[in-house]
Amino acid sequence: MEEDAAVSTHGCDNNSDSEEDGCSDSDFGTSELGTKAYWEETYQKELETFKDVGDVGEIWFGEESMSRVLRWMDKAKIPENAAILDIGTGNGAFLVELAKHRYTNLTGIDYSKASVELSRNVLQAEDLTDVTVKEMDFLHCQSELKGFDVCIDKGTFDAISLNPNNTTEGKKHYTQALKDVLKENGLFAITSCNWTKEQLLERFSDGFEFVEELPTPRFQFGGKTGNSVTALIFRRVH
Repeated sequence: MEEDAAVSTHGCDNNSDSEEDGCSDSDFGTSELGTKAYWEETYQKELETFKDVGDVGEIWFGEESMSRVLRWMDKAKIPENAAILDIGTGNGAFLVELAKHRYTNLTGIDYSKASVELSRNVLQAEDLTDVTVKEMDFLHCQSELKGFDVCIDKGTFDAISLNPNNTTEGKKHYTQALKDVLKENGLFAITSCNWTKEQLLERFSDGFEFVEELPTPRFQFGGKTGNSVTALIFRRVH
């Protein structure tokens, strides 16, 4: 599947590839997509749909976004028993794919109660009973989550960045939470449609080192080249 056709572009309006892009907290406006109420309503509808017809709902950034990270994990030789955290698990679709790729120590968290119920239903339908899913706000979970080898974010940092309330503090809390839950030398895979590579490199410059950029679809418009999605890998160093 081509990601250009499948990717969700909710709130994705900051896709320049220019090196002049800084890490400003006013790069783009806030949105209801940054609110818990929006996601609770969204996943409640998807939960009802799943119970009715078995449709898991939207795959955030499309199926290719999951395949891209899985290819990297295979190339990086991530052990099957590595402790993996899916930050903002949504409908649990990525947890299903990780389990199908024989990863055995999986945890998904989401602050939406409906998301957690949907994820558990989706996992149960796939007979994946050993995957842990918790109702939890990543910004306030440091004492409850520790020791992960890999953390994966596919749109959650974007949503936090769109929150109308205390978005600056939210982004700072996110970085600190990530440091707390990852082991030293643990790996962080982030997919974003709001932040450019340069902005993410600056955002995660404290406590992390850049490992690599994963290839994503590119476009040309008005003489400029950019990416519709940015996917980066970081390592926690201190």
